[in-house]
Amino acid sequence: MEFNIVDFGGVGDGMTSNTAAFREAVSKAAGGGRVLVPDGIWLTGPIELMTGVELHLADNAVILFDKSKEEYPLQVTDYEGIERIRTLSPLYADHADNISVTGNGTIDGSGHLWRPVKQFKMTERQWNALLAKAPYVVDSKEGGIWMPTETAYKGRAEGERYPDEEDALEKAAPFYDFYRPVMVNFKHCKNVRLENVRIQNSPAWAVHLFFCEDVLVKGINVENPYHAQNGDGIDIESCKNVEVCYSNFHVGDDGICIKSGKNAKARQIPGKSENIHIHHCYVGQSHGGFVVGSEMSRGVRNILVEDCTFIDADVGVRFKSALGRGGVVEDITIRRINMVNIKEEAFIFTMAYVHSIMDYVVEDKLNNDDSDVPYFRNINISDCNCVNAKIGVKVNGLEDIPEAISDITFENVKIKAEIPDELVACRNVVFL
Repeated sequence: MEFNIVDFGGVGDGMTSNTAAFREAVSKAAGGGRVLVPDGIWLTGPIELMTGVELHLADNAVILFDKSKEEYPLQVTDYEGIERIRTLSPLYADHADNISVTGNGTIDGSGHLWRPVKQFKMTERQWNALLAKAPYVVDSKEGGIWMPTETAYKGRAEGERYPDEEDALEKAAPFYDFYRPVMVNFKHCKNVRLENVRIQNSPAWAVHLFFCEDVLVKGINVENPYHAQNGDGIDIESCKNVEVCYSNFHVGDDGICIKSGKNAKARQIPGKSENIHIHHCYVGQSHGGFVVGSEMSRGVRNILVEDCTFIDADVGVRFKSALGRGGVVEDITIRRINMVNIKEEAFIFTMAYVHSIMDYVVEDKLNNDDSDVPYFRNINISDCNCVNAKIGVKVNGLEDIPEAISDITFENVKIKAEIPDELVACRNVVFL
């Protein structure tokens, strides 16, 4: 049965809030119905999908998410592999089955109202235009970082609050804009379908699938500007039975990324990312075309990536982790990937991916618990081509534990690069 949001008071003029119209239409469709979003610009607060609901966008429909404290409260959620404080996601579902987002319309997250911007990613004219909008700039080792609002600026200076801190939500509240959300966030859902829609301008990650099963992502287009901080295309975390195909990603961070939680606390909860098939996808501007990690502590296995094109990415295929993560990434097949103009490595496997001192492990901890050691193994790469890269293949393992990266086979892989390969601290990396 179909429920048109117009019949629930929806107005597609881009200025009238449709939060109530979406809520009522989804409620009516719960259990087995389609919510139709017709042509127009539909300004709204967050939309929660319920079991059995298909959200369908007409060809010229735009869902435009607004930004307000009242509609997007702070909450405890999962982000970058651990529990974090973030605002409610614009489009979300939790423990819902048989949910779909379909159609040829556009979903816009108004991410420019949330995201910081690093100065080195902008031209002088673009940077000055940002300063004219808001004067808030913090210093970093990479130069200035523009913050869109005062509360985001003060939040950066204050430092992030974490859920295990007493009264964490209350302490985070004065710095609300600092805790920007993932845009599409489906958690503990089964039978999920994303098909054909355009997803753009996300506050942080565009699509986050968390502990989901039986997922089809087909024909979607994800667009973020290159300077979009944390603007990943799709992050598949601790999910099983996932297919991503015939989709395009132009984003500000990793294009297609597999994750499974971060460090020892994550390993206490079983949930590998497994049985994932990625094929016939295009990734343009991005930090990485296909990426595993760095949050992979619950394990990643049985992944097939084939028949994809990566152009103008910073890195083509990236496996990243660090001492302390633990977990095993294994049984990965990558074949028939074409890459052009890769700024750094065509293929990289690294155990040195850390963001801050909080990511490091005290050295003697490893002596007591070998589970802190991550592993990449049984990875087969074949029939791939790369034209123009800085480094063809880079492997950067753990000096005292070279077996942490082992049994990687490259067969009929052709790469034109300034430096063919750099192999450090690894075992049985073979070129055929």
